[in-house]
Amino acid sequence: MAKAASFWQAVNYRGSYQIFASDGILFNHESPLRPANFVEKKIASAACRIARGSKEHLYRGDLLIERGWGCTPEYVEAMRLMLQLQEPDKLLMATGTSNKLAEFVDYAFTQLVLEWQDHVVIDPELFRPTDLSSSKGNLEEAEKLFG
Repeated sequence: MAKAASFWQAVNYRGSYQIFASDGILFNHESPLRPANFVEKKIASAACRIARGSKEHLYRGDLLIERGWGCTPEYVEAMRLMLQLQEPDKLLMATGTSNKLAEFVDYAFTQLVLEWQDHVVIDPELFRPTDLSSSKGNLEEAEKLFG
């Protein structure tokens, strides 16, 4: 709700007060600085602990969801470029691609020479009833402006 409110606030200030207010609508972006409670960090951390000998299992929900994950420094650069435009605007920042969470899990465990199926338990209780099955942004407008 806060994201939606800030979006409309910027629209209002642009239109009503001619303030240079840009909106960056950012799809998922990842960084090593992510807190431990984000799914990507949970997966990577559990895989590392298991590779070091932990006998734990990683419990996850729906691994078939798809997300467009990007790299945080690239999104920060896109925001910087947005602020250099002659006119403020709203722009979608995304990779234009998406990957299943299962691919992320597979990649994390494969890097540690582990079979993820031996260590990951799919728990239907962890499925989110309102989760989008797929989320991928269209970056055409940003590509036109920034290349």
